Amino acid sequence: MNSLLSERVQITEEKLLSDNRYILKRFTFNYLGKNGQWSTQQREAYDRGNGATILLYNPQTDNVILTRQFRLPTFVNGNRDGGPTSGMLIEACAGLLDNDDPETAIRRETEEETGYRIQSVQKVMEAYMSPGSVTEKLFFYIAEYTADTERYAGGGIDEEEIEILEIPLQQALAMMASGEIRDGKTIMLLQHLRLQQLTPSAN
Repeated sequence: MNSLLSERVQITEEKLLSDNRYILKRFTFNYLGKNGQWSTQQREAYDRGNGATILLYNPQTDNVILTRQFRLPTFVNGNRDGGPTSGMLIEACAGLLDNDDPETAIRRETEEETGYRIQSVQKVMEAYMSPGSVTEKLFFYIAEYTADTERYAGGGIDEEEIEILEIPLQQALAMMASGEIRDGKTIMLLQHLRLQQLTPSAN
């Protein structure tokens, strides 16, 4: 508990609400505002661990590798058309760290989901994706692949049913603009790659 104390925040109660799969807790804390006054507040925080995501890019063909899979939370929040794409989301490959360091985890997830065995990855950034309620920090990566990159089956593990998409970068950007790609981490990586291409090299 001492690690959660600071000059402006004092955690006074930590209550477990659920540990069905991940951890949901309610925190009661004292918070020192800009006016110099302390107030008592409550917030819930969902802890599912930290994660990593990666965009695979082929500079020879200008293609990217994305995935498509069913995401229940998007389905219950309006991502349904009554057809076969109901609840489906197009995303960059991603997964939880599961006690690995981020680079090890994203190489593992890349092979499990896409089948590509990537050795060299470039870190782009770290970001909290939903800081109002979720503790997760996401590590962003880009890696190059070619037709010669070692590859296995992919498609995910256990109950995962992951479709692998190889599409031109310009098509992915158009899908993002049209709303066909709506996943936040994927939009961030596609925009980063586009900006890299638009920015002249310092050399």
